[in-house]
Amino acid sequence: MSGPGDRPLPEPSEPGAALDPLPTSRLGAALFRFGRARRDVLATVLQQRGWSCAVLPYPGYGTGGRVRVLARVVLAPPGREPSAVRGVAAWRRLLTLQRSRVVVDVSGDGLDGVHRVRSGPGGFIDEVLPWSAEPGPHRVSFRVGDRPAVESVVHVADPGARTGVVCDIDDTTLVTGLRHPVRAAWQTMTRAFAQRVPVEGMADLLTAAHAQHGSQDSPVVYLSTGPWNFNGPLARFLDRCGFPAGPLLQTQWSPTTQGFFRDGRAHKRRSLQRLRADFPDVRWLLVGDDGEHDPAIYADFAREHPQHVLAVALRQVGASARGGTGAQGAVGAVPVVAAPDGHLLGQRLSAALSPGAATAREEGRSGGAA
Repeated sequence: MSGPGDRPLPEPSEPGAALDPLPTSRLGAALFRFGRARRDVLATVLQQRGWSCAVLPYPGYGTGGRVRVLARVVLAPPGREPSAVRGVAAWRRLLTLQRSRVVVDVSGDGLDGVHRVRSGPGGFIDEVLPWSAEPGPHRVSFRVGDRPAVESVVHVADPGARTGVVCDIDDTTLVTGLRHPVRAAWQTMTRAFAQRVPVEGMADLLTAAHAQHGSQDSPVVYLSTGPWNFNGPLARFLDRCGFPAGPLLQTQWSPTTQGFFRDGRAHKRRSLQRLRADFPDVRWLLVGDDGEHDPAIYADFAREHPQHVLAVALRQVGASARGGTGAQGAVGAVPVVAAPDGHLLGQRLSAALSPGAATAREEGRSGGAA
C-alpha cells in the first residue's frame, strides 16, 4: 500500500485529501476558519464541564504489509462513548464537536507495539501503518487520554487477491430515492438506520460476485458520498442485511480546508484512484446505480485504467427501472450491465463475464478498429 510510512507522530490529514485535492474556495476557507473558531470556544466551555476527547473508530483496510486505519476524535460527556450510541435519528449523529491535533494511541495484533497518531482537520485520523498479521479481519484499538480503548476492524486482503468489489451505498445497497432530493433528505435525517430498507437482491449479488470472482480475503469497499457520522450505523445495516464485510469510505458534510462543501463526484474519483494505488494488482467490479453520477465516474475510471476494472454493474432506478429494459454494453473491453434489482443484475453480470461474451466483445472491438 502507498502511504506516509511509519512515523511516531505523522502530520494530521483528512481522509482522501492527499489525492487530487479540490480547488481552495475563499468562502469555504473563511467558513472553515469561522467554524473552527466557534468549535474551539464551545469545546473550551464543554471541557470545563467535564467533557473530554473520545474516538469514533471506523473500519479500515490493508494488504501487503500495511493497513489504513480510520477514526475521528470528538468531544463527549464523561462516561459516554459516542461509538456505543444506537437507535437515534440520523440528524442527531451530525451534532458532533470534532477535535484536531489530538494524540491517539493505536494498537493491534498485527501492529508492532503502540503507534501514536494525531487527528487532523475535522478530527480525522487517516494513517497507513506497518502490519505483520495474516489476511482476514483483525481488531485495532484506539485510546485517547483516560478513556477506555475502543475497537474497530481492519479488513486485510490477501496479497495474492486479483479481484475486488467497490460498491456505492445510496440506492445501490439501501433504498434512498436520491432522484427526489427532498424526500431522500427527509428519510435520511429522520429515520434510524434500523428502519431502512435494503435494495432487493444486492446482498446476494455482492456475496456471489465476491465468492465467484474473488476469494475469502479479496477486498470489498463501500464508497459513499454520505457523511462519516453515519459510518457506524451503515456498517451495522450492511452486516444485518447480509452484505460482505468491508470498510466504508465517506465524506465530510461541512466546510473544509479545500472548499465550501464536499464534492461527491471528486470524492469518488479520488477514492478509486487511492484504491488503485493501494491494490495495484486488483481488478475491481464497480457496482452502483444510474440515478446520479456513478455511470460517468465508473466509465471514466474504466477508460483510464481498463486493466483495473473487471466490470461495471448498475442498478437502474426511476424511469430506467420502470422501463424494464436492461442496458448492456462496454467501455472498451470492460463490460457494463444494468438491471432494476440485484437478482437480475447478477444474472446479467454472470452472462457478461462468461468466456463467450468476452470473446464476442473482443471480436467486436477488432471489427470496429478494422
